[in-house]
Amino acid sequence: MSLRVFYRISDAGYNKVKPDYVNNENCLKNCVKHFGKDIDIIADNVSDDTFEMVKKYVPISKIQRTNIKGGNAGSFTLLFEQALLLEDETIVYFLEDDYLHQEGWVDILLEGFEHMSADYYTLYDHPNKYYPGMWEKYPSYLIATPSVHWRTTVSTTNTYACKYKTLKKHFDIHVKYCDLIDKWTKDHDKFTHLWNTGSNLVSCIPGYSTHVEGNMLSPIVEWKKIINKQK
Repeated sequence: MSLRVFYRISDAGYNKVKPDYVNNENCLKNCVKHFGKDIDIIADNVSDDTFEMVKKYVPISKIQRTNIKGGNAGSFTLLFEQALLLEDETIVYFLEDDYLHQEGWVDILLEGFEHMSADYYTLYDHPNKYYPGMWEKYPSYLIATPSVHWRTTVSTTNTYACKYKTLKKHFDIHVKYCDLIDKWTKDHDKFTHLWNTGSNLVSCIPGYSTHVEGNMLSPIVEWKKIINKQK
């Protein structure tokens, strides 16, 4: 199976509270360490220093530097349009700049596609899935693949994987939730819409990736140790 990683990095947006061991550079370094340099990057509204940092890890031919006025939603829309040039069975992984991955994440992601027929896949085990009463009207089911379990879930962030043919099928829904006025992508609303129209999303347990904002780390995994190992 062919896997393409589309990575967005930006210096714009609001200041997120992150663990002190996390920054844009070690998130990008973490991705390249486990996947390699063949990733497509949109560097939107970045400083010269950030752009030089990105060039340390990825060939300049793979970097598109932009200054999009639509913020998060605008850069995602551009990335989304670029992905629409692929073959139907190509797996597309949209990745934001505030994520870390465990070693072996590529194999786990491909394992999910090999053993299940979900529309969308995430490696992020979002801690809000453990909030009592929050998801009572959206029951989850567990699916075992050779290495991990996967949970059906109604929503995730804007870091996820799918096949190009799925992207094409749901193109209008994805575009609908790219709010170019408020400059952000309404990921929860988007995936809830997809769920309510018969689509599906699975999340691996334990998480092989984590969003690094505040207290939103995937549970169980010691993410600081993963960063320390890559130094």
